This record gives sequence, structure tokens and C-alpha cells, in this order.
Amino acid sequence: MRKASKRYTVIAKSLDKNKTYDVREAVTLIKKNATAKFDESFEIAIRLGVDPRKADQMVRGTVSLPHGTGKTVRVLVLAKSPKDQEALNAGADYAGLEDYIEKIKGGWTDVDVIIATPDVMGEVGKLGRILGPRGLMPNPKIGTVTFDVDKAVREVKAGKIEYRVDKTGNVAAAIGKCSFDEEKLMENLVAFYNNILRAKPSTAKGKYVKHVSVSSTMGAGIQISESSIPTE
Repeated sequence: MRKASKRYTVIAKSLDKNKTYDVREAVTLIKKNATAKFDESFEIAIRLGVDPRKADQMVRGTVSLPHGTGKTVRVLVLAKSPKDQEALNAGADYAGLEDYIEKIKGGWTDVDVIIATPDVMGEVGKLGRILGPRGLMPNPKIGTVTFDVDKAVREVKAGKIEYRVDKTGNVAAAIGKCSFDEEKLMENLVAFYNNILRAKPSTAKGKYVKHVSVSSTMGAGIQISESSIPTE
């Protein structure tokens, strides 16, 4: 078993594992304890009362964070001319078709998001075995298969992120950097949480949100009281 660092142990001891914190207090504590030598991500994890094995209880979607993630997102747009140039004008890092399809077949996946136009999905679909496991496969349900590449690129660059419940019923995401001021982190957290609430499957029974916690990349988790999070 991996041994916890001295720094992590000190942080963990400063927190009450049996306490459920007010959301604002939790944000303050995470920022205070984010003392690594790099700008740690501010992360949220939500345990949901759903059964991910059932297709009608799969929780998946996107959310535009008001203040972004603080991360530089590398975007590839797979499209024919003139959509490839439209994508570059919107801020895409890479855009094109044949050359990038060949690069991906060769193992290149050095991007964070791939957007594709519907007319090229026949070719892009053949890359499923490579892109699928990496979470890079374009999907119309999350807005990454579209002819409006200008809008799609700008949204991703501005802080639009994808989330998906895992097989244990958890949804986790990095929703900012610990260098963000507290109000920005709060607004990002509230936007993410409310989006998860709206994504509740109609077939989900019982308590939907079972547990909410926040942490920094290198820090201990803090459980939050759901009632302290503002809802829309």
C-alpha cells in the first residue's frame, strides 16, 4: 500500500473526518491546505444513488464553468475545409482531417478534447478503439459532434467540461485551481453541483445525492453538507 506523505498526514489530522463542513468553510480549508509546489486543482466528487449498469440511470453531460478550470485545454477539430479554418479562427489548437486521422492511427492523442463535424464521423468512428478508452471520442450528446465548430471550440476553451458517472456511482471533476479566489471556486462548484441535480435520471430511486466532497490534487478530502450548497 502506498504510504501517505508527511504533508498529507498533517493536513488530514487538521480535519475532522466525522464532520460535514459548510461549503464555504470547506473551500477556505482546501485553499489553505493547498501548499504543494504547484498550483493544485480544486476537485469535487459526488456519490450518486444511481445504478450505472442500467442505461437509463447513466448520468453524463457537460457544464460550462463560469470561471473555467484554469487549465489550458488542447482542442483538435476533425473537419473538412472551410470548417477546419473556422475552428482555427475560433482558437482550436489543431484542425484538419486526413493528416490527423493518420496521426491518431499512429498513436498520437496529445489533446484534451476532439470535436468533429457530422459529415466526417464515418471516418472518425473507425478510430473508436483508440479514442474511446481515452475519453476523446466525439459525441453529439455532449456537443462535440457539430457543424457549429466556432461555438463548440469557444465553449471548450472557456471552461466547458464533460462529466460521467463511473461504475461505482461517483462523478468527479477538477473545477478550478486552488489559486482561484474563494468566490470563483464557489461559483464553479455551484454551477457543477446544480448541473448534476438537473441530470438526475427519472428512473433513479431514493436519495439521489448521497455524498459530496472536495479536495485539492495533493490534499485530503472534505465532506460537504449538501444543504449548504446554493441551488437554482
